[in-house]
Amino acid sequence: MSRSGVSRYTIDGARSRVRFSVRHMMITTVRGEFRKVEGGVEYEPARPEATRIQARIEAASIDTRDAKRDEHLRSRDFLDVEQYPYIEFTSKSVRRKRGDRFEIVGDLTVHGVTREVVLDARGPSPEPQDASGAVRVGATATTKLRRSDFGLTWSAVLEAGGMLVSDELSVTLDVSLIEQGGPTTSPSS
Repeated sequence: MSRSGVSRYTIDGARSRVRFSVRHMMITTVRGEFRKVEGGVEYEPARPEATRIQARIEAASIDTRDAKRDEHLRSRDFLDVEQYPYIEFTSKSVRRKRGDRFEIVGDLTVHGVTREVVLDARGPSPEPQDASGAVRVGATATTKLRRSDFGLTWSAVLEAGGMLVSDELSVTLDVSLIEQGGPTTSPSS
């Protein structure tokens, strides 16, 4: 079944994941996630380049399965969640690469610093309707970031050389979206 028009979706925070990984002590990889994410997407299948995405992550929802480390990550040394409670993303452009692969360019704000980032995305893939009959879709995106680009420079030099925490981190987003009402007709260009 072919659909036309703009569909508006809300991010389902209970079924979406914002995960990250970073090298620690040059020998292990620490993995974690942010547990609270919200936002919306406007998507028109006939014109995916017109897609608009807004997302907001609660910085204090960081979880690496180590309470002491999480508290340090929330502190002024890292995210400073008291002063910067949210991490925000706003898309600027979407370009189809091939098939269901897209390049999403947008502004990411972390720790009060905004930088342009590029997401390698796959989707949207339809999911079954839920018990209420709501239409759902899913998408996945990945990127690599440098902490220093956002003013997150805390680390320590190891005795054997190298840094305690790597500057580069990998981010993976698995997003579940719920359609809000039916598609609306987009104005003609």
